Amino acid sequence: MNTRMNAEKRESSSSRLTRRQFFKLSGLALASGVVLSSSAVALANQVGELSIERVQLPIPGLPPAFEGFTIAHLTDIHLLPYTRPEFIREVAAAANARNPDLILLTGDYVWHDPGAMDELAPILAGLDAREGVYGILGNHDYWLDVEAVKEGFRQARTPLLINQHITLARGEQKLVLAGLDDGWAGQPDLAATLDGAPADAPILLMLHEPDLADVYAPQAPFALQMAGHSHGGQVRIPGRGPLALPYLGRKYDMGLYQVGAMWLYTNRGLGEISVPLRINCPPELTLFTLTR
Repeated sequence: MNTRMNAEKRESSSSRLTRRQFFKLSGLALASGVVLSSSAVALANQVGELSIERVQLPIPGLPPAFEGFTIAHLTDIHLLPYTRPEFIREVAAAANARNPDLILLTGDYVWHDPGAMDELAPILAGLDAREGVYGILGNHDYWLDVEAVKEGFRQARTPLLINQHITLARGEQKLVLAGLDDGWAGQPDLAATLDGAPADAPILLMLHEPDLADVYAPQAPFALQMAGHSHGGQVRIPGRGPLALPYLGRKYDMGLYQVGAMWLYTNRGLGEISVPLRINCPPELTLFTLTR
């Protein structure tokens, strides 16, 4: 079963503009100072306007000790030149203020300049959750400078899970957090990721590209995949949907889905690439609450 779990109607790929058309349209909108409109509804640029999305998820087999377990999910920061450090500091403060059990980061941390990791590392170091802060890598991390990204995480003393898992324990009860390497530019290895994981514990998966849910959901008993990558399209027109979506982010582009027995959530991300524009698609901090 591949079911969209929110009310928005699915859009056909044939109705989407190409990326070149998207960039041209976005540039014209910015140059003229005119925002797109549909059905007489004015659509304003939402860059820097954080939306906090709260998602309660029933997890089959969730141990009683993890009832009400909370996760703050951040993704696609793309720091500089469009996404500013002061905005990400505000997001970090908002995540910390919710007192989550985990804070998870699912890839694409900087965009144009790998040196931006020097500004991002102290912000990551300030994230605080009871059970820790963990990240994975995205395609842009590899394309720009993956070693610079890894060094920034080392400076922040924040672990990256690259084909690895950790086991969270409360007494004898356990929950597994797994991180696969990026599915587009990296080398994901599912067997290595789950090697030694307790067989009876629910598994939470971090994997940057949402459309890879179709590949990995049938292979392991994942309870939830947390993804980013798509940015929700950055510009969404009512009745039409996103103007452009990336490879591996076209099928499950935003929000909550069920893929087989696994939940999938695609976060719209925090930053922007190509144009500093978000319409009907504000940057997102997701707060999950797990229930039995």
